Amino acid sequence: MSRTTSLAAVLLLLPAFSQAETGYDAWLRYASIDDPSVRQMYSEVPATVVTTNASPVLTTASSELSRGIRGMLGRNLRQATRLPGEDGCILLGTLDSVRPLLTDPLLPQSMPPDGYLLKTTAAHGHPILLIAGGNDRGVLFGTFALLRNLALHHEIAYLNEQHTPSASIRWTNEWNNLDGSIERGYAGRSIFFDGGNVRNDLTRAADYARLLASVGINGCTVNNVNANPKAISPEFLPQLARIADVFRPWGVRLSVSVDFSSPKILGHLDTFDPVDPKAVEWWKGKVDEIYRAIPDLGGVVLKADSEGRVGPSTYGRTHADAANVIARALKPHGGVLVYRGFVYNHHMDWRNLKNDRARAAYDNFAKLDGQFDDNVLVQIKEGPIDFQVREPVSPLIGALKHTNETLEFQVTQEYTGQQRQLCFLLPMWKEVLDTDLRVDERRTPVKEIVSGKTFGRPVGGLVAVTNVGLDQNWLGYDLAMANLYGFGRIAWDANLSSREIVDEWTRMTFGHDPQVVDTVNDLELRSWRVYENYTGPLGAGGLTDIIGVHYGPGIESSERNGWGQWHRADEKGIGMDRTVATGTGYIEQYAPPLAQMYESLATCPDNLLLFMHHVPYTHVLHSGKTVIQHIYDSHYDGAAEAQQSPEKWGLLHTHIDEDRWAAVLRKLQYQAAYAEVWRDDVNDWFRKTSGIPDAHGRVGHHPGRIEAESMSLQEYTVEPITPWEGASGGKAVTCPSEKCAAVTQFDGQPGWYDIGIQYFDQNNGVAQFQLLVGKQLLAGWAADDDLPTPKANAHTSTRRTVEGVALRPGDEIRIVGLPNGGERAVLDYLEIKPSRRVSF
Repeated sequence: MSRTTSLAAVLLLLPAFSQAETGYDAWLRYASIDDPSVRQMYSEVPATVVTTNASPVLTTASSELSRGIRGMLGRNLRQATRLPGEDGCILLGTLDSVRPLLTDPLLPQSMPPDGYLLKTTAAHGHPILLIAGGNDRGVLFGTFALLRNLALHHEIAYLNEQHTPSASIRWTNEWNNLDGSIERGYAGRSIFFDGGNVRNDLTRAADYARLLASVGINGCTVNNVNANPKAISPEFLPQLARIADVFRPWGVRLSVSVDFSSPKILGHLDTFDPVDPKAVEWWKGKVDEIYRAIPDLGGVVLKADSEGRVGPSTYGRTHADAANVIARALKPHGGVLVYRGFVYNHHMDWRNLKNDRARAAYDNFAKLDGQFDDNVLVQIKEGPIDFQVREPVSPLIGALKHTNETLEFQVTQEYTGQQRQLCFLLPMWKEVLDTDLRVDERRTPVKEIVSGKTFGRPVGGLVAVTNVGLDQNWLGYDLAMANLYGFGRIAWDANLSSREIVDEWTRMTFGHDPQVVDTVNDLELRSWRVYENYTGPLGAGGLTDIIGVHYGPGIESSERNGWGQWHRADEKGIGMDRTVATGTGYIEQYAPPLAQMYESLATCPDNLLLFMHHVPYTHVLHSGKTVIQHIYDSHYDGAAEAQQSPEKWGLLHTHIDEDRWAAVLRKLQYQAAYAEVWRDDVNDWFRKTSGIPDAHGRVGHHPGRIEAESMSLQEYTVEPITPWEGASGGKAVTCPSEKCAAVTQFDGQPGWYDIGIQYFDQNNGVAQFQLLVGKQLLAGWAADDDLPTPKANAHTSTRRTVEGVALRPGDEIRIVGLPNGGERAVLDYLEIKPSRRVSF
């Protein structure tokens, strides 16, 4: 009756290419170099490593070098504290400490902190491979750079490279809670905390610091910006110090998020007014106490007056008042205060067309420019809303001429697939960093503003919300790790290209096989545009469920509430009018060259049109399409391209270890199906709302689709899905008993078909399903994925496809559902299509 010939099934019969890998080593696999020509290139690498002192960071650098050389070249380096004789050595040390040992007059006179030099040189006629740093951390970064050169098979015989980081602050923010949960975490529980305490075993925390150091990240905030005051309580500080202890050998400085009301909650004062002498003295004492426990604390992160967090407005004070009271306590210790600029009113009246969340950061902070102390940095999200798939660059970045800044990116894919869907964000970040804001009518790219160079500010940098978890491969998805690697590399050198960086990551993560490199690079580099196409068109944003889990489509969830992520879509048109002439005036926050471009429909880029303007659906884009047709076409194009990704990846089976190949294939297959959920939900909603049909007749027409509610139902009952576009036809069938079935008869031409079963995989049970043709059981499976809600809706809609099924007219197709817990084996539809894998 059936013949299963899916790509996955066939390839599973082939031999695996290499030993299984978990992804835990990420890009630091140090895989053996087996190519004889490459090994020959490294035959002159010295056999001895000498460090100029035994500091924890230099000791780590020496050990890491030995680990890498042993893994890639199979050699064990000798450890020494003196220069050997004629055999030469690899010399590790700060520039000042190595200068007296060498006979090289061309050494630089100085080097900034964290910078490093890789150079082939000599000492009294003997060859030296030098790794010198501006400080100990620079030596470690240089060590990782040398190992990266080896892993990438670069020539090192004539090295002479000096590298300096683009910015001094290169941190991650981990939104970990003390109970072990993680806000916007998609890879398991915290590697730092559990049950209200720091974990007993911090091995993973140390290994994470190693990953961060390998790409030049020098700081990590370990607790949620929505901070629990307990994090800096006297009884908790010794525990926090244990995390700092495992970070320290890797040159990663711990920082901590604090609650602004701590003087009242922890200190039992009657106030937390930032100018009250009692609060001032409390912060000074508390910071001194923290530094006694953690002498190298990097600093403090503060979120205040935002999303329910208390702040200086309680007492009529400014954000500068709030920042400076803590910054002044940090100053004697060399610490910085990072103040999140994510401040807005989430109770705005949506009926007032002049209200605009996008204005908030600028309106709150631009007027305070110059009032912040010199160890305060205002942390500004890349865009003015909240990590949407497409936003303009935040105008606040160019407005703070006298205030230090950090630019906030998000490795955690909160609005971009939550590490279940491939979305490589580095091309987006590059667009942000390369954007010229034209401040004062001159060239002012974002990357130079945030580094501090443009306005001569003392510190600046980049921060990423990252949220690694206990999942073996850190982010829950091997391909998502490119975002973490990419952030570190772009924070170190903002001039690197996306292609350069992803090529490094691919080769170090999966090897140098040309087919693997070409395929993975292509999948990663296309993924942001693909995701944008099947989710949010033309800069509209807010088409996901913004008041819930921020994952799947929820087109109306952003409207008629106070959160301000509106797109103002109705039967006449779509988009936020942010113009100066008729709208909210947001556009005037940019320098005149950009403001003029965005203000005019004639010059506003199509990809930001709906962020800047409200237009009718019939408005014609620069592309020549109407807005509504672009919405339809882009969603079909994105979904179609997503469906190609599993096929491309599948061809790598004999080129990649079995475990990672299979895990990535499952993710890409899920995404291919889920892209269709997005496509249909968004297109159906806009077709119904606008009343304008798709010029190509696709929207609302699905050949081969059989709605579950139209099948012959045994025990199943029909129920509406909310919102209606979350299910095909707005309805699904749910099983109220122990076992239910939905049955249909095939009435097409005889042949080989793929049968897709669209169902809902809630997170409050593990229902079971079976597919039968006649009496033959073709597939059985459990709805055991961890999708982000207990409800049957767009977030939990998923698909199981059984490929290569032989069907004849009159064949009975039966889907059996067996509920479990709160999961009622809910079915949406069947889709029967000619098999792409099998032909007669």
